[in-house]
Amino acid sequence: MPTSTIRPGFAADIIARSESTGWEPWLSHVAGAAGCSNPVRLRGDLHTVNESTGQVLSARSTGSMPDGIIYKACGTRRASLCPTCAKTYQHDAFHLVRSGMTGGKGVPETVTAHPALFVTLTAPAFGPVHTHTLTASGKVRPCRARRDAVTCPHDVRLACHTRHDESAGQIGQPLCLDCYDHDAQVVWNVASGELWRRTRINIDRGLSRLAKAHGIDPASVRLRYVKVAEFQRRGAVHFHALIRLDGRMPGSDAILPPPAALDAEAIAALVADAAASTSFRTEEHDKRPEGWLIRWGAQVDVRQVELGDDELSENHVAGYLAKYATKATEDTGHLSGRLTEATVSVYADPEGDHIARLIAACWRLGSEGGEWIRLRKWAHMLGFGGHFMTKARAWSTTFGALRDARAQWIRCQHEVDTDPTETIVLVNYLRYDGTGWHTEADALMASSAAARAREQRQLAREALDELTTMDRLD
Repeated sequence: MPTSTIRPGFAADIIARSESTGWEPWLSHVAGAAGCSNPVRLRGDLHTVNESTGQVLSARSTGSMPDGIIYKACGTRRASLCPTCAKTYQHDAFHLVRSGMTGGKGVPETVTAHPALFVTLTAPAFGPVHTHTLTASGKVRPCRARRDAVTCPHDVRLACHTRHDESAGQIGQPLCLDCYDHDAQVVWNVASGELWRRTRINIDRGLSRLAKAHGIDPASVRLRYVKVAEFQRRGAVHFHALIRLDGRMPGSDAILPPPAALDAEAIAALVADAAASTSFRTEEHDKRPEGWLIRWGAQVDVRQVELGDDELSENHVAGYLAKYATKATEDTGHLSGRLTEATVSVYADPEGDHIARLIAACWRLGSEGGEWIRLRKWAHMLGFGGHFMTKARAWSTTFGALRDARAQWIRCQHEVDTDPTETIVLVNYLRYDGTGWHTEADALMASSAAARAREQRQLAREALDELTTMDRLD
């Protein structure tokens, strides 16, 4: 923390904490939420109970603990709000995705032989924007080099010969703000979830036709997926999906090997066909009586996932999906909570920059009411109101199961000596006491302790990897 940002009394808070509870006992008490930026404070009683007999094996009150409360990590997935909790979510997402490709966590190892595809579905164009693209040799291309570029009605020449760096602020910005169809983009964002649903239906129908063509019962095969939504710099959502072909026994979620006659190439063809052929028109709106046509953009990418160290390996795609599962509108430069009549004017401006116009379009089109009210509800998300990560039930494990396993491990560190045949449950009576650390000193010390713990774990992992490598050499 820079010296200039430390408020008066900061040192006094450190001394007061040291004298009241002592730093070591306090850090041990808050260890579960130590790295959280905005933990939840809870107050009440905690009981350990024998489930079969109802006997209370132990009881504790938060009143006997430092500050009379316990801290619980906020658990957000958004890295911009809490990097530590988002990192935990990202790790869970990585293992959830990867186990669906390599086995483990309830998934059989035979899943490694199932055809798998990595699919990217983008939004269509709503007007020319500045871009960053590379040649086959890795050189940056000119943004929009056009010898025959036209000048738009607003006297803007629709060309750009600049070779933009990847971090350039112009990327994703329209060449002409007045020509860009902001209305169509926010409507596409709000309707993109329905477009994905219809595309999945068409993919499943294509799989049924393909199975019948090979003399296979369509009920014996199924495509399972995990999908994340990512905001492009222009503020339009696109989807990355990992799709796996499984054999199926009707009435069961068991993951079975698929028929050998159906390979990744055939599945890729039907996915690409479904993406190209799926479209629908929204209901009418005062601003567009015929509704808006919702379809995917021309950039549909379908590639086979390879096991091992390939550029598109299971580790690569799992890391890619996990990374975007912790983001929202950050890459567009916009961050806000849900907007209201009182706060929307801070962010929305029909004559402002690109993001301000998108938010203004959400608010204006959402005034129609009916289903269109969703645009106002999700104006802070530029119209997109879907989940940022979804998956088929039988893809692999669940976030809930991973959280439960982690909580169980933590409980084992404080477990009461009991008969191993007995089932022990925790019964807590806790109430909300507030959010955040009591003082800046508490926040700094908790964050520092968490950082040291992460470093120690990383060093331990590196040491273990080194020993494993040496064992292989021996």
